[in-house]
Amino acid sequence: MRIDWIRHGEVPGNRERRYVGVTEESLTPEGIRAARALHPARPDMVFTSPRLRCRETAELLYPGIEPIVIDEFAECDFGTFEYRNYRELAGNPAYQAWIDSGGRIAFPGGEDRAQFQKRCLAGFRRVVEILTERGLSHAALVVHGGTIMAVMDRLSCPHRDYYDWQCGNLACLVTRYADEELYWRTQSDRRMPGKGDRTEK
Repeated sequence: MRIDWIRHGEVPGNRERRYVGVTEESLTPEGIRAARALHPARPDMVFTSPRLRCRETAELLYPGIEPIVIDEFAECDFGTFEYRNYRELAGNPAYQAWIDSGGRIAFPGGEDRAQFQKRCLAGFRRVVEILTERGLSHAALVVHGGTIMAVMDRLSCPHRDYYDWQCGNLACLVTRYADEELYWRTQSDRRMPGKGDRTEK
């Protein structure tokens, strides 16, 4: 199966480097223009996170294809850090403890990485089941940067760690799924592994 992972377009919180998890925001005008300028390969099916920013991006990238919402693909619950940025959290002991843990402990009042990854992987397995049942081989997943990081850290081949998969808005990662692994080869964001590869359109 070919799985195209696309991070949603820019929202105001991204521009301000905020932790945007459960907060619902529409794309910025710049985010809308950037999405409209892209011409990704047309998949058999489109799947999205339930968050508005992902659903809006999917509609812009794949007009005429009704996406299937996968609730498990929602961004991480950042708890008390929600919609705050590092400047606002500076000096917060809980924030420093989270940084010192390498981002592994739970956000206060939110999820920890293990919970988040388990949820995202369950969502991805749902996608695979749907594609298999319908005999389809190409899907686009319009999700969050965190969702991509969570799944690729567990399934990427060759393997790259969680934070190696950070990506910009509208970055696209093309993977092939086989034998319960995601073989990655191309991407558009230079902060993703394998920079220099050509992104398929």
